[in-house]
Parts: sequence; C-alpha cells; structure tokens
Amino acid sequence: MIAFDLKCGKGHCFEGWFDSLRDFDDQKSKNMVECPICGDPNITKILSPIRSLGYNQTGESESGEDKAAREKAVQTRQLMQAVKNFLETNFEDVGAGFAKEALKIHYGVEPSRNIRGSSTEVEEEMLKEEGVQFMKMPLPKGLD
Repeated sequence: MIAFDLKCGKGHCFEGWFDSLRDFDDQKSKNMVECPICGDPNITKILSPIRSLGYNQTGESESGEDKAAREKAVQTRQLMQAVKNFLETNFEDVGAGFAKEALKIHYGVEPSRNIRGSSTEVEEEMLKEEGVQFMKMPLPKGLD
C-alpha cells in the first residue's frame, strides 16, 4: 500500500491509500477518486512531508525522532558499558572499604593505585574534608 496526499479543485486536502501509483492513476482516470469533503473528482497529488521510517524490535513502525532517540540510547548504553569495562580492568575493587583504602593512599600508608568501591554519604563527606579526590560514578544496572 502507498499513501498519497491529495487535493481537490476546491482546495480540500486529504490522504488516499492505493495499492500502487498505477492503481491511483487507474482509479483517477475512471473518476473513482473524489474529495471526501465535497465530492469533487478533480484530484491532484501534492507534495508530502518526508520523514524517516524505521521499525522497532516489535516490528511496529517508528518515526525518525523515535529512531534517533533509540540510537542515542544504544550509543549511551555502549559508552556506559565501555566505562564499566575500563573501570573493572584498570581499578582495583576494594568494595565497601573504599573510604578506608582511599585515606591510606592519600596519607601514603598504601602505595598509590587506582581503586573503586562503594562508600556511604558520611564517608564521602569525610573524604572531601580530608582533601581526598574521588569521583562518584553510578552505573546503570543491567550492564554486562
């Protein structure tokens, strides 16, 4: 099926669905296409606005905006996965002992190294007061 934007001789605009361009031309030549508002058979095709059309995972059509949003979400997820992989590869996981280990490194008790883990808000405030630089990076759940 193909949809055409149509206009009658009196200026009414409407949409018509046909099996093909040839089907539209055949029906028009037999005066089978007429304006649904006034019945005028003097019909012309008009330019249609162009839009991107894709399909989502369920097979339903989606607009160009939906497709762009979906692609951006996929790119964001890929970026977050790359960050997670980098952190897991290059930072030692010290778990809930993050604040304790960060202080040891800050004061030279432990050698300097990249660490990752969790801390409470109270521990984070204490680290800030001690001048320990750290970055909080919550990662979305569901990443591999």
